[in-house]
Amino acid sequence: MSTETTDTTSTTDTTRAERTGAGWWFGNSRALLELALPLILTNFAYVALTTVDIVMLGRLGAVEIAAAGLAIALFNQLRTTGTGLVTGVSNLVAEARVRDDRARVGALLFAGFFWATVCGVAFCAALLLIGPLLVLLGQDPKVVDKADEFLMVLAPGMLPCLWFQNLRHFTTGLKRPGPLLAITLASVGVTIGLNYILVYGKFGLPPFGFVGVAIATATVFLLSFLAFVAVILRDGVLRPYLTSLHAWRWDGDAVRSVWRLGLPISGTYASEAGFFSVLTLVVGSLGVEALAAQTVLNQIVYIVFMISAGLSHAASIHISEADGGNDYVTARRMGLLATAWGVIATLLVAVVYLVIPNPIVSLFISAEHADNADIIALTVTGLLIAALMQVFDATQNIGNGILRGIGDTAGPFRISLVGYWLIGLPAGYLFGITAGWGVEGVWIGQTIGLAAAAAILLTAFLRRVDRLHRETSGAPLSEPESS
Repeated sequence: MSTETTDTTSTTDTTRAERTGAGWWFGNSRALLELALPLILTNFAYVALTTVDIVMLGRLGAVEIAAAGLAIALFNQLRTTGTGLVTGVSNLVAEARVRDDRARVGALLFAGFFWATVCGVAFCAALLLIGPLLVLLGQDPKVVDKADEFLMVLAPGMLPCLWFQNLRHFTTGLKRPGPLLAITLASVGVTIGLNYILVYGKFGLPPFGFVGVAIATATVFLLSFLAFVAVILRDGVLRPYLTSLHAWRWDGDAVRSVWRLGLPISGTYASEAGFFSVLTLVVGSLGVEALAAQTVLNQIVYIVFMISAGLSHAASIHISEADGGNDYVTARRMGLLATAWGVIATLLVAVVYLVIPNPIVSLFISAEHADNADIIALTVTGLLIAALMQVFDATQNIGNGILRGIGDTAGPFRISLVGYWLIGLPAGYLFGITAGWGVEGVWIGQTIGLAAAAAILLTAFLRRVDRLHRETSGAPLSEPESS
């Protein structure tokens, strides 16, 4: 063997050692978390908007918590579906940016606004008309009447909410999402102030009670969108896209592209959100206290869910880069690495749940109302179940992201149908209603469904990445030994 060949082999072995040792895991953990952290912080700031609402409602009565919780659950179901449809705007804009196709970028911005508007109008109408259906589905008529009052004000906020999401994904695709976190944080402060003023009637305004929460939320959606537009108009790079003719001209290809890419993502988001919404309706049939406890528990779990959402997005980007270079060893490891960090994060939170469940629940529900004692006790029990449930929730969420990273957007939707609807929903109904375990049984069934979805998603990811590796290298994917 020649010296040149020996040197080449030595260099290759050294590279392989660097790529398979502990240094790889530490280095890529840092890269993953550096990308995920700002996404997680933005997610936290966004979810703080609804958290403020739930905390404010917890200072009122059980019926108010239940009614507003039902309304918010339905609103979030449709908001999540619409957000999924415009999520693909960021990917399409990024592709056009790389090609320096400015006209295409403007057309995609218009296409995103088109679909956001279509969804916003349709979803607003659905929320305003859903009351009679809720009664037929076994919800307490008194709760439904108050939920209708809440939705009458909140539903129009769907339009600026989805317009804001379109701008969010548009600026992310251009790698200029800078103002997003600042705007969201400011929105939290405005939400707190408006809730206090409108609920209790300050500065000469009459007290609107729990409907004041809806007024505050819809107002903040509009103000956030207008603030985002104002920031873009002051940005020399972003302004031309918003003011160009291409941003306000019909482009059938761009509209179809956003639809094709966003539809499976929207379907997956809708399936997951729908699973939680239907289970909320099942819980609602068990009584006002159960629905109030479900509202608070959902919000607590939703806050923690934002950690896995950031990890999922960050992992998806890293895996897409590996996929583009046909490096499926790295793609596989990044998927497992993100999953591991999701499990670690949720287990740490689970410890907090187990140690101080009552103080956590008391942050959301006022113990001053005697009627809230049963709700607090029920939510504390649910929090103990959620300690395990959120681990599976994080795993399945990251599973969705890593599958999208290797180009599979339809798979997560199909898997969600199996895990959520064919396993989780029947299990929740079986344990909660048929077996008579009540709301705790519904929560256990929900946990089973999330665990099933997580297992199937991870299996699908590993199989797909192995198949792609065989197609490009002709050999099965296996981890080389560390040196």
